[in-house]
Amino acid sequence: MTYQTTIDDSVPFIGTENIRNQLDRDGEKLTGKGVKIAVIDTGIDYSHPDLKPNFKGGYDVVDNDKDPMETMPRQGGITIHGTHVAGIIAANGKIKGVAPEAEIYAYRALGPGGQGTTEQVIESIERAVEDEVDIINLSLGNSVNGPDWPTSVALDRAVELGVVAVTSNGNSGPNMWTVGSPGTSTKAISVGASSPPLKTPYITIFGEDREISVNSMSGALPWNLRRDHPLMFAGLGRKEDMEDAAGKIVLVRRGIIPFAEKARNAMESGAKGLIIYNNTSGPFMGAIDGDPLQFPVATISKEDGEWMREQLEEKQKRQIRTIFRHEEDLLAPFSSRGPVTHTWEVKPDVVAPGVSIDSTIPKGYLGLNGTSMSAPHVAGAAALIKQAHPNWSPEQIKAALMNTGKQLFDLEGKPYMPHEQGAGRIQVDKAVRTDTLVYPGAVTFGKWAADDRREVKRVKLTVENHSDTVKKYYVSPPLDAPDGVQWKVPFSFEIEAGEKKEVEVVMDIFPAVLKEGIHHGDIFIKGGSEEIRVPYLFFIEEPDYPRVMAFGFERGDSVDSYRYEVYLPGGASEVGIALYDPDTFKFIKYLDAKKDIGRGLLEVELEGVDLANGVYKALVFAEQDGKEDTLETMIFIGDELHSNADKNNRDE
Repeated sequence: MTYQTTIDDSVPFIGTENIRNQLDRDGEKLTGKGVKIAVIDTGIDYSHPDLKPNFKGGYDVVDNDKDPMETMPRQGGITIHGTHVAGIIAANGKIKGVAPEAEIYAYRALGPGGQGTTEQVIESIERAVEDEVDIINLSLGNSVNGPDWPTSVALDRAVELGVVAVTSNGNSGPNMWTVGSPGTSTKAISVGASSPPLKTPYITIFGEDREISVNSMSGALPWNLRRDHPLMFAGLGRKEDMEDAAGKIVLVRRGIIPFAEKARNAMESGAKGLIIYNNTSGPFMGAIDGDPLQFPVATISKEDGEWMREQLEEKQKRQIRTIFRHEEDLLAPFSSRGPVTHTWEVKPDVVAPGVSIDSTIPKGYLGLNGTSMSAPHVAGAAALIKQAHPNWSPEQIKAALMNTGKQLFDLEGKPYMPHEQGAGRIQVDKAVRTDTLVYPGAVTFGKWAADDRREVKRVKLTVENHSDTVKKYYVSPPLDAPDGVQWKVPFSFEIEAGEKKEVEVVMDIFPAVLKEGIHHGDIFIKGGSEEIRVPYLFFIEEPDYPRVMAFGFERGDSVDSYRYEVYLPGGASEVGIALYDPDTFKFIKYLDAKKDIGRGLLEVELEGVDLANGVYKALVFAEQDGKEDTLETMIFIGDELHSNADKNNRDE
């Protein structure tokens, strides 16, 4: 039995095999032939036999040349990510991607270690548009949940120029507000991660009822251990912590040293596997940097890790067991959730397989997890739709994918919310064959204060009839409307073949009657070959989003100046930076403090910083609407500055 999926499993799962023999207008099978796809990432190993036939060019904005090869060992911080993404889209060899005959153009925006700047990503987007690609895939992102971050705005402009933009949603779930830019782009297709058919591993301590879901770490072997093994706790995973690890499963805490170092220490000690638990609340994703490691490594939540430690403290000799359950179409815990701050838009737009996806890497194949793997499934699907309907606009292609999405349900049978799954998991066969398009594919009615007066909110939906006959459509308002909300929709309307009509959906709301928080549901459009579900949401009172995001600090324009930037999604009544000694945590001083700052990116240049050279612990805080949030980071003052300014990272 194998517990590792491949794209031979995930690609058919989204419906590709049901349309492989369908022909486009030129009599060609739907394989993505003739469609140009840009992969903006870490570069591509274009010599890989599965990718070489489809690679058509691109650019390296990191080294400023026309050779977008992945970072090689001699350059430090080797990368594999872009090659993996490209394989999911268009591998055409030992494995087959979603669109195996699409043309791949690589733009290396992320350099050694998968790091890159906003400017590099934007330059790559501009070059791809200039090269007249049809589709852009960006499996990258940052932590800024705002619609106005430059990469999100750049994608909006690319879509306006006729390019389909697909972007990963991020791997910072399961909490709300974790989708980052460019996943916050209004016009791009933002993609979350769901599970393809899998034998999902769970671990349990022998004799206990608790089952713990594990995430296999990217760059290591999947967690598919078949036997019981002794369990031990090894602190932070340093060499000296591993003295008695031979033959055991080792539990360690995240932090201080890199994942790869923890894993190598465990492997070299003779351990059978490594489990890393989070050092902050909730689960997490991680990746082994450098060469792939032939050793099983898994990650679990802080809560589960601390529970396992408690069991070991009660009884030193504990056995750990791995069990496997068949699962599919579940939302990945790591998949970032929306919605988007300020606009309150539903994100992600759709979800696609992103768990344990085996694809191409330099000199071979490897399984990886992440919304980075989900986005290329959608980019490939968009290529098949583009081939079948070459005149469709990016808005129409996005609508086709959203309108035909499969609504997903959790293990208790409850549907995931719109800001978790968008319109659902893509079904490319239905998207290609749909006879009706409705857009936007999801809507927001914004937010109200509880003491707001009664108000009427209107949204307009465009309905297109792509069949050969006149069709009568019906708009069905959300069922079980709560007290305080009434809906008004057109009862029925007809649309001639090949025509479209704009219809109005009206929400009459009395906020004082509704409970505080998020409200959501679905609007249905009936009359086409299939019923179309349009998710919606709105808020009562100011949502509980983080008040501060994405702090960066670097040297300024003069010798004794420094510059910092921080993103404030809702503005701040007060924002500041407190400095502490990193060893003793003793307060030193406030580096800066400001009041009544508007929403968006705050950029400040500090002159004459009176601090001794060295490393400081910085606590960045912001308060707005009675809620304060903080970010902790390290900054360096001195002749050589180690900047932690905004970076765009690959989303494994």
